Amino acid sequence: MATIMMVIMIGLLLLGFPMMVPLIAGAVVGFVMMFDGFGQMGTFVQQMMAGIRPASLIAVPMFILAADIMTRGQSADRLINMVMAFIGHVKGGLAISTATSCTLFGAVSGSTQATVVAVGSPLRPKLLKAGYSDSFSLALIINASDIAFLIPPSIGFIIYGVISETSIAELFIAGIGPGLMILAMFSIYCLIYARINNLPTEEKSTWGQRGVAMREALWPLFFPVIIVGGIYGGIFSPTEAAAVCVLYAFLLEFVVFRSLKLPDIYRIAKSTGLITAVVFILVAVGTGFSWIISFAQIPQAILESVGIADMGPVGVMITICIAFFVACMFVDPIVVILVLTPIFAPAIESTGLDPVLVGVLITLQVAIGSATPPFGCDIFTAIAIFKRPYWEVIRGTPPFIFMLVASAGLLIAFPQIALFLRDMAFR
Repeated sequence: MATIMMVIMIGLLLLGFPMMVPLIAGAVVGFVMMFDGFGQMGTFVQQMMAGIRPASLIAVPMFILAADIMTRGQSADRLINMVMAFIGHVKGGLAISTATSCTLFGAVSGSTQATVVAVGSPLRPKLLKAGYSDSFSLALIINASDIAFLIPPSIGFIIYGVISETSIAELFIAGIGPGLMILAMFSIYCLIYARINNLPTEEKSTWGQRGVAMREALWPLFFPVIIVGGIYGGIFSPTEAAAVCVLYAFLLEFVVFRSLKLPDIYRIAKSTGLITAVVFILVAVGTGFSWIISFAQIPQAILESVGIADMGPVGVMITICIAFFVACMFVDPIVVILVLTPIFAPAIESTGLDPVLVGVLITLQVAIGSATPPFGCDIFTAIAIFKRPYWEVIRGTPPFIFMLVASAGLLIAFPQIALFLRDMAFR
């Protein structure tokens, strides 16, 4: 049965169908083979509906809406200007500013693709003008944008938290340390790249200009304060934080900055609705598929074949990293989290691994896979936004992928990189 399901799914993917179609086709075929027909199909539909029923998922469309409002407004430009004012003049400062801006906007939006658009659109022309190659610029933008998966708010953390019944608040806090570590690694690489290629620096800003840039960016900088501070202080839950972010984004862009008008609400709501629909369809279909393969005991057979029962905690974490990394190279990250997380749940529980640490590792692999050939989703976002060929977009990615993989190794070796802030906040 597993072989037939896999052949159908791979065939539909190769024919160009969107990810939800192969998933549901494979699940339906598996269901029919197990239950001898369509008579009990209502059970499968119930499992799909159960996947989108958790109240925590309300945060997903909220964060998508807040990100959409900010992407169309001035928040991204103000954050970029502030970062450039302080570090744009150092060697490699423009590239470091790009990575830092991606991290800051990721902390504001929680969306990798929104970050690619909001930060990449204004900074890529500046990088090219300064002498950076297009392949380096594109690779930097799409990989630095993936830090948004780790810096709260993160849709990846929300999906994992719902599936594994892990505290989303703890996941949010635990993602900060690894996200900043990756930013530091990218910044060092940018500095070395600029020195080797003898690239020029930007004009140094005066303290007066820095003060103006800081003042203009002050309002957008309150987004991470609201999310992290509110959750850390016990003021509201992650779901409530998402609602507060939407209200704050609306007031900021429509009232304070006046960068958007009331007619823009329709376009923003339409865009958010379309993205939310895709996400929730994937969640529902992925949940149904996970139930089918679990009912058929396919995960148990796979894990037994690789001998995971005999592995210690480190071996299990390495296996998880490899599985999620490879899967996210081909399949949508949300689907990978939905399908693979239940498969590894027994091994995680039996080895006593901290589910928060595992969640950070899984989300990091999702981030890596989103920018890794052949089918990383951020690669195709960059192709669509910047109108560049596929090979040019992926040519500069290997050094960044190496750093991201190294960061996963550091997390396995030194779990406190992720757990220090979590323990300080919740233990």
